[in-house]
Amino acid sequence: MKNFKGFTLIELLIVIALLGALAVGLLAALDPFEQLKKGTDTGVRNTVSEVHGAIIRFYGIKNYMPWCDSEGENCADISGGVTIDEDSAVGTAMISAIVGTGELKKDFTQLAGPGTLKKIYVTGSNDDATVSVCYEPTSKSFLTDPNTKFNSIGEEKNGCPTINGDPAADCFWCVK
Repeated sequence: MKNFKGFTLIELLIVIALLGALAVGLLAALDPFEQLKKGTDTGVRNTVSEVHGAIIRFYGIKNYMPWCDSEGENCADISGGVTIDEDSAVGTAMISAIVGTGELKKDFTQLAGPGTLKKIYVTGSNDDATVSVCYEPTSKSFLTDPNTKFNSIGEEKNGCPTINGDPAADCFWCVK
């Protein structure tokens, strides 16, 4: 009678199947795509806060909003919201004006990236010195955030946020 040490093929297959089932369960629980969306949303949210703070500081220095000319006279109408990417002349001029005062770094647009800047909407008025800076989150955790309750121009919207049921379409996270 020979005594072999080791595992049988059946035992190995059972262990491999159990490890595979655990790996699938762990992958489903972590949802790597959701983690990527959450990371992107965190970066955009930080940029939104940075832009909002820079606009407020700009107003404190100049006593007019950055979407106005250098005398604070002729102001662009951004009541419908503008993005701050290179496709928006008003948004680009606004960021340039803020950078000129030193409230944003000179390479802010390169650091933030064009993909991030396209997601950010700025709405405001020079008359009453109000500003809203918003973005539309993509991750579930940011869609259900209590501050995700606005439309793109910073007005409160009914039906936001949602978690189950219809997705929170056109629900924006804003800093006012």
